[in-house]
Amino acid sequence: MSDQAVQTAKAPVAAVADTGVEAAAAGPGGPRAGEPAARHGGRNAAVLLVFTAITNLADGVTKIALPLLATRVSASPARISAVSLTLSLPWLLVALHVGVLVDRADRRRLLWGANALRLLALGALIEAALAERVTIAVLCVVGAVLGVAEVIALTSASALIPALVPPEGRERVNAWIAGAETVCNEFCGPFVGGLLLAAGTGFALGATWVSYLAAALVLLLLAGRFRAAGDTAQAGAGAGAGAGAGGSVNRQIAGGLRYLWQHTLLRTMSLILTVLCACWGAWLALMPLFATDVMQLSPRQYGTLLSALGVGGLTGALTVTRVNRALGRRWAMFADLAGTFAMMAVPALTTDLWAVAAAAFAGGMGGTLWTVNARTIGQRLVPDALLGRYTAVSRLFSWGAMPLGAGAMGLLAQWLGLRLAFWVFAASVAVTVVPFLRVLTRPALAQAYGD
Repeated sequence: MSDQAVQTAKAPVAAVADTGVEAAAAGPGGPRAGEPAARHGGRNAAVLLVFTAITNLADGVTKIALPLLATRVSASPARISAVSLTLSLPWLLVALHVGVLVDRADRRRLLWGANALRLLALGALIEAALAERVTIAVLCVVGAVLGVAEVIALTSASALIPALVPPEGRERVNAWIAGAETVCNEFCGPFVGGLLLAAGTGFALGATWVSYLAAALVLLLLAGRFRAAGDTAQAGAGAGAGAGAGGSVNRQIAGGLRYLWQHTLLRTMSLILTVLCACWGAWLALMPLFATDVMQLSPRQYGTLLSALGVGGLTGALTVTRVNRALGRRWAMFADLAGTFAMMAVPALTTDLWAVAAAAFAGGMGGTLWTVNARTIGQRLVPDALLGRYTAVSRLFSWGAMPLGAGAMGLLAQWLGLRLAFWVFAASVAVTVVPFLRVLTRPALAQAYGD
């Protein structure tokens, strides 16, 4: 990595040339920022925001409803955990194949298809609940279908943004969507899910079913192009023979991976994000035990601690544009490294609730600042015909690292103790500082944004 880092200022253009994609296809705006995006950008932004809010609210409800339903039919921790696992496991199993699908098919139709899968899965679960035939096997199948639908929906929605929103509006739209994901999925969804389940299982599942249906109808208001722009075969030519439309799925996946790896800026961002997400997975896995056994927090205090993480994320979404202007995009993204380091280091230094909560707030805010800027960079640099695969690979690295980080944290805590385990992950964040400073330079980011 370090040998290529000195070429960072030339990386965005060189990587595009190396992969056989014309600069116009990958440059700021590219062929995807056409007249429909400019004319209907405001309406499209509102539609995407509403769709994201509704579906993430419903996703938040299902993520609490399915495990709670599992506790009613089984007392086995392993079986209950298996239900939760089915909701996230598809990111590891099908994300790369979904990326190819997103680059081949109409992306709005894929969003409709994802919601159709959700409606079918929830409809089957409602029928089983009414007939009192809910089992762990049923919940696992429903969870797996919902997980696959989430992979399709999130990958397709992210790939749609460049075609529907002009370049100057993408940072704002990405910030709104990141804020909606944080508020609806992490705060409102679980809270609303608890209230709905208190009113009755059938009522909770029925309300969620209606939400997914409403989200599908909202998509009718989108205006613009819904298929990948340009020639997919041309876009994949330099990323490996057969990576284009005529190649096999596996060769297209390889082409997407090769494109990411050959692009110094995108590759470095993905590797750094993998480390950061592993730290997040580790923090979320160990904090319940650390908070109760070491910090000796009450349930209410523990809720305050977790809320600080989400409030930080929401704050980042609301202030990302101002932070970018005040600090520059480079240091706004560096805030994620600093915040994640604080998340891991502060619990190793103190058990004070407010200190640990402040570190969690910093981590949450930094995470959103990185997410918004990284999405905007990817949408500007990656050719539209490769955007689905790029999004899938990027999320595979980041979301796939979270369970790995959780597992590693458990082993380290067992071998070294809780505090030393936190220090190990804090050190892993510190290691990312050098490649960040060498690759994510001001000229490289300015070129990526077309400044």
